[in-house]
Amino acid sequence: MSANSMNAKITWVEGMTFVATSGSGHQVVMDGDSPGKAPSPMEMVLMSAGSCASVDVVSILQKAKQNLQRCYCELSGTRADSVPKVFTDIHLEFVIVGTDINEKHVERAVKLSADKYCSVAKMLEASVNITHSYRIESPQQDD
Repeated sequence: MSANSMNAKITWVEGMTFVATSGSGHQVVMDGDSPGKAPSPMEMVLMSAGSCASVDVVSILQKAKQNLQRCYCELSGTRADSVPKVFTDIHLEFVIVGTDINEKHVERAVKLSADKYCSVAKMLEASVNITHSYRIESPQQDD
């Protein structure tokens, strides 16, 4: 297998519950029932977009020597009314928690993730309207 290849295996457990095993040996449970015992495959797509973008944002802010204490990404997705119920819109809002955070660095990190680095979002953007926002909070505002 080439360095650019990935593989995975999906194993049925029971009902509509499956275990996905990545080529690197990590496992994730997914469930096609609504509500299920685990995230649905579409929830996993949404979470994958947020995770991929968050890796970028945190990495860029750390390289910019920002005093980042926490970062989380709140996502919302809208799906089509008819089958296939694909995402039509996804919004990612990054919440950056830290002291003396420079807003220009946050804006740049979110933009670089959106425009250049986030492989999941770049793959989805051909058919999904993806938007981004951010807010900066000081640690005392964070519960």
